Amino acid sequence: MQTERVGIREFRENLSGYLESPKPVAITRHGETIGFFVPARQRPSEADVDALRRAGERLSALITASGSSEEELVNGFKALREKNRARR
Repeated sequence: MQTERVGIREFRENLSGYLESPKPVAITRHGETIGFFVPARQRPSEADVDALRRAGERLSALITASGSSEEELVNGFKALREKNRARR
């Protein structure tokens, strides 16, 4: 992940924006890095967790409806990955 470099004055003036950003920031003074702001991983919202749960349930239903097992799908993906690696 690319680290953004900003001057200390800009960082201070736009602090709320940097606090909400997922990207780390190198803070500089007169062009020299004096520190880093590394944001903590944000917790997913309840809506995000619910959406992921529903997507998992839909995927499970599609797998069942197709007549395939999860193991067959995983083996198919592994075979495709190996085939793509062999091309390189």
